[in-house]
Amino acid sequence: MIFLIVSGIFIAMTFASPYFLSEGNLLALLLGLSIEAIIAVAMTNLMVSGGFDMSVGSIVAFTGAVTATLLKSGFPVVPAVVVGLAIGAAIGLFNGFIVSKLGINAFVTTLSSLSLFRGLTLIVSRGQNIANLPDSFKAIGQTKLGIVQTPILIAAILIICGDILLRRSRFFRQSYYIGGNEKAARLSGIPVDRMKLLGYVLTGLFAGIAGIVMTSRLGAASMTAGTGLELRVITAVIIGGASLQGGEGTVLGAFLGSLLMALITNALTLLGVDVYWQTFVIGGTLLVAVLIDRFGKLRKERTVKVTTK
Repeated sequence: MIFLIVSGIFIAMTFASPYFLSEGNLLALLLGLSIEAIIAVAMTNLMVSGGFDMSVGSIVAFTGAVTATLLKSGFPVVPAVVVGLAIGAAIGLFNGFIVSKLGINAFVTTLSSLSLFRGLTLIVSRGQNIANLPDSFKAIGQTKLGIVQTPILIAAILIICGDILLRRSRFFRQSYYIGGNEKAARLSGIPVDRMKLLGYVLTGLFAGIAGIVMTSRLGAASMTAGTGLELRVITAVIIGGASLQGGEGTVLGAFLGSLLMALITNALTLLGVDVYWQTFVIGGTLLVAVLIDRFGKLRKERTVKVTTK
């Protein structure tokens, strides 16, 4: 269904705007959704297991700010990037420990982290963007392979690998059992707490990758980086077939959800719709996605009851 919707928008926009199928517009569209798609890979695994992370936007900003600060202080590129990735994973570990070990609600935990690490970003940067980064670092996000920029390639590789692992890997498929029925998963011998913890670590790590790629592409660490990104990612994953209750979802579906969101934004821009309406549309899309998810669950429950009778 999501594939058909995306295809329909492509066809409609082909007739609605002569600029839609231009090489520049399509590359800009893919480049714009690459950061969101990178995080969606790990977020899909997390939501399949029944969790979610509201702090990914702040992780993007914080890892970018820390990496940029290290580079400005004279750190070589590779150690600075490694530290940035380690910080992203550490934040994920922090969230995962509180959720899986202390049993605190994921929404409360990650919403607190969103504010906490957004504040730390401001502290590290003194509220200013960090620019004039080394060319060797900017090459990570600005190098082109033919006409395709590296963020698109990085996102494509992670999407393909993530989709294969979540579909085919025995290890990662445990997330479906946990999201479907956590109690049964525990009784089956699946290390539920360990898998949940890993899910948050991977989400933090992928948000760190996204933060470094974004900082490199822009050539500066922005204090507003990642603002609202968590809602777009979660919306994309839900639209792509994941459930807020867990047990469902694919990485490919999440990518199609991200693509749909990017298409909507791109279409509004090409059609001359006021930019302020875009946030409204994203919020409306999230509401529709949640309602579809809820009605889908109710329909399945009714089907199960009828079948049982």
